[in-house]
Amino acid sequence: MTAAVERLDDVTMDEVHLTTPVSDEDIARLKLGDVVYVSGVLYTAREGVYRKVVGEGRGLPGTVAQLTNVNFHCSPAATVKPDGSYAVEAVTATASFRFGKSMSRWFERSGARVIVGKAGLTETAYREWFVPHGAVYLTTVGYGLGATYGRSISRVLEVHWLRELGIAQALWVLEVDRIGPFLVEGDREGRSLFALANREVNRRLVEVYQELPPPALSRFGETLSRQDEVVL
Repeated sequence: MTAAVERLDDVTMDEVHLTTPVSDEDIARLKLGDVVYVSGVLYTAREGVYRKVVGEGRGLPGTVAQLTNVNFHCSPAATVKPDGSYAVEAVTATASFRFGKSMSRWFERSGARVIVGKAGLTETAYREWFVPHGAVYLTTVGYGLGATYGRSISRVLEVHWLRELGIAQALWVLEVDRIGPFLVEGDREGRSLFALANREVNRRLVEVYQELPPPALSRFGETLSRQDEVVL
């Protein structure tokens, strides 16, 4: 069990380098807020792939599960080379909340243990879907880093279901070298970095409200109660 993390001041943002397939030991060592870079192989899988693997009961194609246990929720900016091979020069992360209740079955069918995406999920989702499978969630950092992440993609190893699903939804197997930075948003114990930050912000807002003078427009409905605020 990792040290207690109750406030943002408890978060130590260590730089961590993971190699795929990521071991259980390396996953267990990850802490909320760690800055993560990944090397080896990862694959893109979003709604179209999830429908095939979870909805239709298919397994991951070929040897994908043997190569990696890292799933990136993203769309690639792919081009076709003169020799017919592919290059992915940028990726656009997608919000992971849209995968919802497919996640538990996804872990069972895919063997994924690290999910990379945008914006994270709730602590309830981490506890119910991630924790039972020893999985963690890494979030991309801000917006506009698609080209930065793309520079870490060495080559496309495989692409599956391209004709059926199209470029954005197909399953791309990518060789990567220090792709990142990502942040550990959901750890192996089901805690969320964003939820921790939100709770701390809310606590400080209460303190701020307590120190405010009486509202000048109270007769028009202005109040210091955050539950009864009226926007004029």
